[in-house]
Amino acid sequence: MTSDIIEMERIRKVYDTGKVQVEALKGIDLAVEAGEFVAIVGPSGSGKSTLMNLIGCLDTPSDGRYRLAGEDVSKLGKDDLADVRNRRVGFVFQGFNLLPQISAFENVEMPLVFGGVAPKERRRRVGELMERVGLADRMEHKPTELSGGQMQRVAIARALAMQPDVVLADEPTGNLDTASGGDIMQLFTDLWRQGRTMVVITHDMTLARRASRIVRIQDGLVVAAAA
Repeated sequence: MTSDIIEMERIRKVYDTGKVQVEALKGIDLAVEAGEFVAIVGPSGSGKSTLMNLIGCLDTPSDGRYRLAGEDVSKLGKDDLADVRNRRVGFVFQGFNLLPQISAFENVEMPLVFGGVAPKERRRRVGELMERVGLADRMEHKPTELSGGQMQRVAIARALAMQPDVVLADEPTGNLDTASGGDIMQLFTDLWRQGRTMVVITHDMTLARRASRIVRIQDGLVVAAAA
């Protein structure tokens, strides 16, 4: 029985613009074990964003097979893909993607509400997560009352709310100053050491070197995958 959370075999993604077909991914093979911290790096246009969308079940491949936590998600329809995404993947984005009109607590709670988690369990889980990211005293603050680093911590707590198999982060330090970015890098390292599976797409080699393995892609292909 495999211990891989992510199993990608011969993954291709072709975009048809009507006039021309663009092959963004040209046969990617990628495996990520449970408990790994993998950084995916590469130049602009290399296929990083396309690969992130496929890993996160935001899109499906044109060809090849993708198994997430043992479940073949390669050919799922939009509704089934959304269900897998909500259960299996916690997202952290460069732009935080928090709702500005509600509190930090409510932002973290939102996936639990949509997931049908009972109110008492929601309160317990959100409190625990806010404590874990060091913001127990900021739960009632709105995002506009928080710093960039604090907003990203709220986003990380939200990503963990549904206890996902994978935390998938897209340029998570891209909008932060050096000190705040360092804090987020340390938090990712701590989460990994606590047993979380982390996949980070980044241009930041300082963050990438924190990972247990760096995967480099270029021109839609994996060109290196080393510890």
